[in-house]
Amino acid sequence: MAATKSKPLDSPDKSSSTNTRLRSMTGYAQADVIETGFSIRISIRSVNHRFLDLHVRIPEGFEPLEPKIRHTIRDRVRRGHLDVTLRHDSSGPAATAINQQVAAAYLRAAETLRREFQISAEPDIASIMRLPGVIGSATALGDQELAALETAATRCLLEALAKLDRMRELEGEELRKEMCGRLTAITALAARVETLANHARPAFAKRLEQRLKELLAEAQLDPARLAQEAAVAAERSDVSEELARLASHVTQFESLLTGASDVGKKLDFLLQEMQREANTLLSKTPGSEAEGIEITQLGLEIKSEIEKLREQVQNIE
Repeated sequence: MAATKSKPLDSPDKSSSTNTRLRSMTGYAQADVIETGFSIRISIRSVNHRFLDLHVRIPEGFEPLEPKIRHTIRDRVRRGHLDVTLRHDSSGPAATAINQQVAAAYLRAAETLRREFQISAEPDIASIMRLPGVIGSATALGDQELAALETAATRCLLEALAKLDRMRELEGEELRKEMCGRLTAITALAARVETLANHARPAFAKRLEQRLKELLAEAQLDPARLAQEAAVAAERSDVSEELARLASHVTQFESLLTGASDVGKKLDFLLQEMQREANTLLSKTPGSEAEGIEITQLGLEIKSEIEKLREQVQNIE
């Protein structure tokens, strides 16, 4: 059996741990290792998930490798539902090992049926060979064979993970571009809201004061108090604080997109805060005047962009 130099299965490539590129949780990768007497194939399929949900399928007899496989993957992947499948094929003498006792039992059973039902046909040896347990499996692997398989599995797994990382980074870059575009749209919409709100504030205060005078025409009310109440009501409709916090969240969001990995949960939290500011902005929109209606429409567009961002963030590791 050819010797294969490789890193230990529980020591992942350090170069990947320092990678700060944005990564999607969606990807697929496959790697093959062929050695004298056997071959190994590892495939990894990844989709989005709130946490790391790891499912490993390995052949019978490879159970001692599973804990190290899981440890290696956990060092490389933070979130996502991963289906990992290891396939092993033998060649040479090991591949033709036959369990004669099992084969003999099948043949005796076939002979009993043939006699009982008076069947003239002889048992098909090729069909018998395909029955469960006739061809020997990896259950009888010794320490030396298992060590060789672990070395090969190490190389195969690390290659598959490297391919998966590349694919997830490519998709992550596409998501980053899309999200940056939506952040630009939110900033532009917020700027339009700010302009409208600044223009509408004096007119709103004047209309409110006039309305109060009409309602309290017969009541004795201090003009200074009347102006004060109108100013307070106008202040309650001021959305400048919401717009400032929204701008701050957008800046933080952009920073996380360009300078860090493993940020999906942080981005999701920022989106919750952005959604809260958008809701408050809509609740403070003044009346049914033209400016108020337009601000409402812009606020709904901001909420729509935030929801689209949320859909995309669900696929970020």
